[in-house]
Amino acid sequence: MLWMCVALTLIASDPPTPTSAPTPAPTPAPTAPPTSASAAPPSVRDDAENGPRAILEPRSRTDAWWVHRHESFNRRAREGAERGDIDLIFLGDSITQGWEGAGKAVWEKHFVPRRAVNFGIGADRTQHVLYRIRNGNLDALAAPRSGAAPRLLVLLIGTNNTSGNDEVQAEEPATIDAGVRLIVREVRQRLPSTHILVLAVFPRGVSADSPRPLTRPQQESVRKLNERLSTIATDAAAAGDHNVSFLDISSHLLEPDGSISKAVMPDALHLSEEGYERWASAILPDIDRILTPDPHAPAAPR
Repeated sequence: MLWMCVALTLIASDPPTPTSAPTPAPTPAPTAPPTSASAAPPSVRDDAENGPRAILEPRSRTDAWWVHRHESFNRRAREGAERGDIDLIFLGDSITQGWEGAGKAVWEKHFVPRRAVNFGIGADRTQHVLYRIRNGNLDALAAPRSGAAPRLLVLLIGTNNTSGNDEVQAEEPATIDAGVRLIVREVRQRLPSTHILVLAVFPRGVSADSPRPLTRPQQESVRKLNERLSTIATDAAAAGDHNVSFLDISSHLLEPDGSISKAVMPDALHLSEEGYERWASAILPDIDRILTPDPHAPAAPR
């Protein structure tokens, strides 16, 4: 605010006058009105409880393993651009990264044949994914090379934003939703022809005896977030982008009584091999529909 006041003072001041001429009394420089929450830039939220917080700013992490993994994605994207061997990208946090762990056999069965890559990093929030996109995870694939751009990107992010710890605080559903939508816009800027499938945040910690139970406010936050995310495809279509879809597969991960089985989520958050098999089964129809070329579609310009 100080620089604004200085700038306004310089603009408002009269040019120098000869010393012989009478000098009028200086006019006080106008003071800029205080910035309200509604007038704040979109990267800042005024929260009565938490105070102003950057919510849409990209944020890196200092963990050496995180940096290494992030950079490995940049290398894989460059290789994919050269070889044209990436049709499908999974982008997200530890649940996505888990395709390399508990979900490895399921991944090799269903997604290796579909030329998929895993760009998930454990503990990532929307801000970290935004940083990764703005720092090379997709840039090489945006190169104008025939067949280089992936045909589908599956995005699952936001569960870590719903909870806090000693270093970060939980965010409100509207905040998380805004972060997911910004990620979609950033992906679209780099991959204009790629279909984006946004997944609802998975259920977590809903059983009474869960080893990692969510509090009621957290459960409500996940529910409200998914309600907001459910309009992301129709909102994109209204803006002219018909290559965005939304899918909620929660019912595939829950038991008939609405509880989470430890056989599916041993810690009521991360998936077991059975959980990954359920995830794959739930999204494969949509993936194959998107990846299968429409024989009646006009040929892409060369």
